[in-house]
Amino acid sequence: MNGDISNIPHVNASTSIPAAMNFWKIYLSDQEKSEYTIKAFLGDLRLLTKFLPPDISIGDITNSDLNRFIEWLKNGRGKNISCSPKSLSRRITTLKSFFRWLFEHGRIESNPAEKIVQQTVISPLPAVLSSADLRLVLETCNHILFSEKPDTRPMVLLKLLLETGIKKSECLNIKRSHIETGGDNYLFVRYADGRDRNKERKISISEEFIEIYQGYLIQYNPDEKVFPWSPRRLEYILEDISTAAGIDKHLSFSMCRWNCALSDWKSGVEKDVIRQKLGISKIQWREIKMKLQKLDNQSK
Repeated sequence: MNGDISNIPHVNASTSIPAAMNFWKIYLSDQEKSEYTIKAFLGDLRLLTKFLPPDISIGDITNSDLNRFIEWLKNGRGKNISCSPKSLSRRITTLKSFFRWLFEHGRIESNPAEKIVQQTVISPLPAVLSSADLRLVLETCNHILFSEKPDTRPMVLLKLLLETGIKKSECLNIKRSHIETGGDNYLFVRYADGRDRNKERKISISEEFIEIYQGYLIQYNPDEKVFPWSPRRLEYILEDISTAAGIDKHLSFSMCRWNCALSDWKSGVEKDVIRQKLGISKIQWREIKMKLQKLDNQSK
């Protein structure tokens, strides 16, 4: 369908919201939106159908209707159900996207969501490791690496996350074939789902990491997956590093990801190169960029 609904005669101003939603779902899938995004958008519209009269058609919905719906969300839907600022922002995005799609294809005469003010929400700044914290956690991993009972796993995991900035899910999916060690060292971040292929990327890794990684392969000899453990087990390894280092922060995948991005930012790496390394869209980058700027300013 590719977003074009001009050849669907039964979608018009008299169409109900649920019926129009069915075609919007197809459109979102054609645009390669993730399952999570589609599910969230359709859930937002189902809330709208609960608020408006059951027999109302898409052509009868007014700007006033949508503003009252937004107030209803803000006030807990009459059930003391809180709507977080982030959820409210997404629901407004849903309204604006849905009705703009209908309007641009001539299915409604005017766009009732056009004048709704988007409420952009920026979440709090993430916790990151200070330079002193970073030195302590690396020293701790190095101590574990050369102890009486050496363990390569903490250092390999920490170094990989700090150098690449990959997410937890991406880390769990790494296979041995995804790490190239033949001079041009890099990690190939792969996705099994074709809809996520746009997130695939190659990220350079250091000779220092490769050296530790080779020792890790000898010690653990993983069959296919580089880290054949549960997500929680890897989280414990990171938490144990921060505990042993004596820092007052809980080391996590997210913290390492932010530290990687901040390090590149401070080093003057081109902004779009950082964005591509993180595997995020230009829209997502807007908020990330603002946070990195603030984190950089705080550390000066």
